[in-house]
Amino acid sequence: MVSLAHKRYWIFDLDGTLTKPVHDFVHIRNELGLAPNTDILSAIALQPEEKRRTMLTHLDELERYYAAQAQPAEGAVELLTKLDKKGCCLGILTRNAHEFALLSLQAIGAADFFASKDILGRDEAKPKPSPEGINILLNQWAGDNEEAVMVGDFHFDLLSGRAASVTTVHVDMADRHWPEETDVRVKNLFELFYRLDE
Repeated sequence: MVSLAHKRYWIFDLDGTLTKPVHDFVHIRNELGLAPNTDILSAIALQPEEKRRTMLTHLDELERYYAAQAQPAEGAVELLTKLDKKGCCLGILTRNAHEFALLSLQAIGAADFFASKDILGRDEAKPKPSPEGINILLNQWAGDNEEAVMVGDFHFDLLSGRAASVTTVHVDMADRHWPEETDVRVKNLFELFYRLDE
């Protein structure tokens, strides 16, 4: 069993990890004119410049709407409080824009746990599954990847953590499993809260 007690650097996905999942990705793809199951950011990046700008503006509007509705995932505030009291460094790595990540954190009562520079959106780092955001945060903290954790609910979160050689935690509320990229699997953040003492 992987021990988490000594980990000092904690990086979290936001939507569906610290928040309850509210994003309707089918609706977002429809609004943007994208095919089902398309990776939204990758598809937008392939568009001509003018269309890309228009699509990103529309995506911002959709994200603002969903961010304002954010609710904390079960155990989120308790886990962050415990990590904060342990003196851990806390960061966010999201494919959303920085502005809307802040809005979501404020909505769930967790904004005070994160310095603004430790919240990386799609404009501050290459989107997951790239490990760039994790590496940026660890550099900012002068942190060691052996003491770092990437926590997320989706495959891209785990892939980015694996590529950065940090411990990966899959918060699996939807019965999805990627065992090759998962070091620790929990059903919710309360379970992770208790795993900190093991």
